[in-house]
Amino acid sequence: MVRERRHRAVPAAPLVLLLLAATGCTGTPAAPAGTAPASAPGAAAGPVGAKGAVARVCDAPAAGPATAPAGAVTVDPAVVGDLVAKTAAGPPGTTFWLRPGTHTLGPDAYDQVETKEGNRYLGAPGAVLDGRGVNQYAFGGTAAGVTLRYLTVRGFVAPKDEGVVNHDMADGWTVEHTRIEDNSGAGLMAGARQRLRASCLRGNGQYGMNAYKTGDSLRDLVVEGNEITGNNTDDWERRQPGCGCTAGVKFWAVDGADVRGNWVHDNRGAGLWADTNNNDFLFEDNLVEENDGAALIYEISYNAVVRNNTIRRNNRVEGRAAADGGDDFPHAAVYVSESGGEPRVPARTDRIEIHRNLLEDNWSGITLWEDADRFCNSPSNTSADYCTLLVESTASCARPAIAAPPLRSDCRWRTRRVDVHHNRFVLDPAAVPCPAAACGRMAVVAGPGTSPDWSPYLGDGVAEAIAHGQDNRWHDNAYVGPWTFVARAPGRSLDFGRWRGAPYRQDAGSTLDARGGGR
Repeated sequence: MVRERRHRAVPAAPLVLLLLAATGCTGTPAAPAGTAPASAPGAAAGPVGAKGAVARVCDAPAAGPATAPAGAVTVDPAVVGDLVAKTAAGPPGTTFWLRPGTHTLGPDAYDQVETKEGNRYLGAPGAVLDGRGVNQYAFGGTAAGVTLRYLTVRGFVAPKDEGVVNHDMADGWTVEHTRIEDNSGAGLMAGARQRLRASCLRGNGQYGMNAYKTGDSLRDLVVEGNEITGNNTDDWERRQPGCGCTAGVKFWAVDGADVRGNWVHDNRGAGLWADTNNNDFLFEDNLVEENDGAALIYEISYNAVVRNNTIRRNNRVEGRAAADGGDDFPHAAVYVSESGGEPRVPARTDRIEIHRNLLEDNWSGITLWEDADRFCNSPSNTSADYCTLLVESTASCARPAIAAPPLRSDCRWRTRRVDVHHNRFVLDPAAVPCPAAACGRMAVVAGPGTSPDWSPYLGDGVAEAIAHGQDNRWHDNAYVGPWTFVARAPGRSLDFGRWRGAPYRQDAGSTLDARGGGR
């Protein structure tokens, strides 16, 4: 979780403009170079992202089969618990067709569908599975290879940190053309090799999806062509300040994920948040907008590609609240926290590459951050049960060994090898009114090492390293508007010339049009 800091192009075509108007989104983003994005099958056209229309599936879902497929078991909404009973009676690999209407489970909080391997659940047009504020979980069990399509799942009351669909984090599930909305907890949990496509995760109490597997890491996730909106209705960060327990989607210890072509908007908190030993992520062709917090947080994790996304009007709620409280930290749309490229961890890249994105009218741009007091076996590490992917035992990161190579480096999650290039950053002061120098910032910063007293990172060494010694660089970007830059430590504000000059030498080949107001 994010720990508390101690100080802490191409104009749109006419069809595109119609789509924007129909969904309440206005403006014409510049399009980074590339071809039109692949959409999930059946996803409705929607607002325009970096490379074309993205999914608008909450209000225009694809319709399921109007009649039962051959060999399917028909489920009757008039019979309470019919889906539970027929699943229990059928063999693995059965297809169930839910007739139109509202389906319910039994009256007990723990009544749920205990899936079997390879089961398929298909909803007819208008098929709804409703927990009625009584049942905690909709679909559970450890059976692999389950498929859900064309269903609406709503009204379930999962506890905090638990989920409604795939409650037990089974592997190999496919969820497509499904609306999971107005539930408590997480609408959806994840197992390895899960595929979430062309679905709506809306208005859930904590997360739209929580990609976390108890006692294990997840591998090979696909999140494609979904609309993820309005989640964290229970406002958990207010109820438990600093819990780090919210987002449109939260990823924990995931090795390999493709997150592409999604519309992630209006979530209370971050839009997308990868937290703790994630690796090998691709964030591509997403439209991430109007989230109260950051569009994307990549935290104590490794190796990612962030490309061809449109990221606009994010972090204006949380950024303003922080500024009003006297916090001068550069709260950004893309926040890279103790994360970096690591060639020793296998992935499609050995860097964090952030390129060919449009960032428009966010509170700030990109912040690279490293907390000198946060490392494996440190009391300040909020992910206390985890060590880096380079050290097997947390106990190894202790005196005297931690003071010498290789542990001095390997016990840290380091913000290193981050490459920010060929992006367009637009800031209209009229669209983002803020106190002087509180927004419109780009930053590479660290906090001083202060504890514990045996830490080998006391003082300013980490701040010096993130600014000068860890191969973090910006280049070939285009800035429009009154941007400022922060280097080494929060509060060290620079203009464009000083940012580009010695000793920082950032943004070679970049341009700045400080007049602003342009797109």
